[in-house]
Amino acid sequence: MPGPDNKLSVRRCLTFATGLVECLCFAGAVFGWASLVFVLKEDRYFISLCVNGTGPNGTQTLDCGPQDEQFSLIFTIASFMNNFLTLPNGFIFDRFGTTVTRLYGIFIYTLGTLMLAFSSSALAYILFPALSFLAVGGILFLMTNMQVGNLFGSRRSTIITLYNGAFDSSSALFLVIKLLHESGVSLRAAFLFLSSCSVIHILRTFFLLPRNFIPYPLPDRYTYGVSCGKSEDASTEVAANGQAHSAAEDTPLTEKASIKQEKTFRECLLSRFFIWHLLWLSVMQLRHYLFIGTLNPMLQRLTEGDPSLVSQYTNAFAITQLCGVLCAPWNGLIMDRHKGKPRAAGETEHEADLRASVLSLFLTALQCVLFSLCASTPYLPLQYLTFILQVLNRSFLYGGNAAFISVAFPSCHFGKLYGLVMALSAVFSLLQYPCFALMKGALGGDPLYVNVGLTVLSLLAFIHPLFVYLHCRNLASERAKSKASN
Repeated sequence: MPGPDNKLSVRRCLTFATGLVECLCFAGAVFGWASLVFVLKEDRYFISLCVNGTGPNGTQTLDCGPQDEQFSLIFTIASFMNNFLTLPNGFIFDRFGTTVTRLYGIFIYTLGTLMLAFSSSALAYILFPALSFLAVGGILFLMTNMQVGNLFGSRRSTIITLYNGAFDSSSALFLVIKLLHESGVSLRAAFLFLSSCSVIHILRTFFLLPRNFIPYPLPDRYTYGVSCGKSEDASTEVAANGQAHSAAEDTPLTEKASIKQEKTFRECLLSRFFIWHLLWLSVMQLRHYLFIGTLNPMLQRLTEGDPSLVSQYTNAFAITQLCGVLCAPWNGLIMDRHKGKPRAAGETEHEADLRASVLSLFLTALQCVLFSLCASTPYLPLQYLTFILQVLNRSFLYGGNAAFISVAFPSCHFGKLYGLVMALSAVFSLLQYPCFALMKGALGGDPLYVNVGLTVLSLLAFIHPLFVYLHCRNLASERAKSKASN
């Protein structure tokens, strides 16, 4: 019979693998919006907003600008809800634990898929709550899965970034629905199937995840989940010296970690680390949201309305999103590259983690500027490179966001800080809709000036890695002076 250690190892591997599938196939579907918009236009959603217009040669054309604006507004609201509600969801997660948070998330996600399944061109406005429910439920899947990284110690940041990459790649789900729709499968059938998958999410919640949290650092022989009809949420064992110790996951931290981390939530919130990190995330997220929300009208403009070319480039964009799960772990490896190596004399693990994050933060900002420059260039074939840079940058952005919060701040505040930074960045991302209205209105559909402005704004993201670098250098300098004085 397999020993207890083998059983623990198998369960942890199953938890990791099923969590990866959950993030890859469900969590971030909302960001494949461009593929779903193509299907919704074919099914004549909001077609009443299209009006007859006159082309450059006096020919009659159909002006669907108001329809595009409506689709952009749906995505703006959904992406805002995706981030803003992460704040209360973070408090729910920290207060009630994994099981309660996931059951709430599964309910919200299933409600969204059912509303999409029963929507129609006559009930097009149901898309507003449906997509928002899908976004909020999806981010809860990601939030409750990121703690799985705690099971793998030295590869913690790699697992967190991998899950965030899978979250990005799951936007390809709407591409699958688009291809199925072209093969004759209705939207109703596709979304009813997604609704039925909630049974799998529920089973995983009880059998492969803890009731409360996975602690970090991980206690010896830590167990979780339900097995053989009994809960294994806590494991009390007798150590070699005869003293009992608990591997319970009733709190996200062990006592030892709590002693080391003394910062209060308020201190974390008012720290310059948090402020510059918020700016870093907000400016780049706005760039991505505006790109995704306006991709369909941008392709319509660059292809001069050729539906086959629009479909081709929409498919290419969605396929590149699958690469997010391959790109994200590289960011985690960058942040974990110092693990297992000897540290400088007097250097703490926290300082080493911060020092390792500088390169990750810098590369993410650099990728965003390159992506924004390509997106600003009105040359259709170049958009293939834009798609590649976009998925690379987005996978680095969200994985790096979660990983940095996990290393820069106490673990007991992770849910609240992660939720707060996402919520505040969501408020900033609301600027995407005025930007879209400006393009469609005063700029006559030409996005050049807005794109240039966003590219310049993206340069602000370099402040964050510079500040972290200077902070680490000052700490090293203080250590050197202290050593010299001794």
